[in-house]
Amino acid sequence: MTDEMMTIREMCDAYEVTPRTLRFYESKELLFPVRKGQKRLFTRRDRARLKLILRGKRFGFSLEDIRQLLDLYHIGDQQRTQMVRTLAVARERLEEMRRQHQELETAIEELSQQISTGEETLAKAGASQPKA
Repeated sequence: MTDEMMTIREMCDAYEVTPRTLRFYESKELLFPVRKGQKRLFTRRDRARLKLILRGKRFGFSLEDIRQLLDLYHIGDQQRTQMVRTLAVARERLEEMRRQHQELETAIEELSQQISTGEETLAKAGASQPKA
């Protein structure tokens, strides 16, 4: 394909996604490939959008948040509204991730303590058992 357009296979190879993923994003109106018969051809715009979608998913943004943020691109205020909203969503997500991180740290500590207690109990039980 040309530098302008990529086939679904080229997109899959370039971005390490499946055809099903691309079709799903298309069905959710996140990507808008050009249709030529049975072929889907992805433009530079689609590629840029896919990069942002994948980044947003990696950060845990919902597809609806991602769609809304992408839709703000063409408002006509040099992406100011898009940036302001993206920063707000990102701050919310970061705070949620920090909370989840703290919960995970607590769970790890509790599980480590339970393992230590279990190991101590087994060691004591083994020492008091008569050998056959």
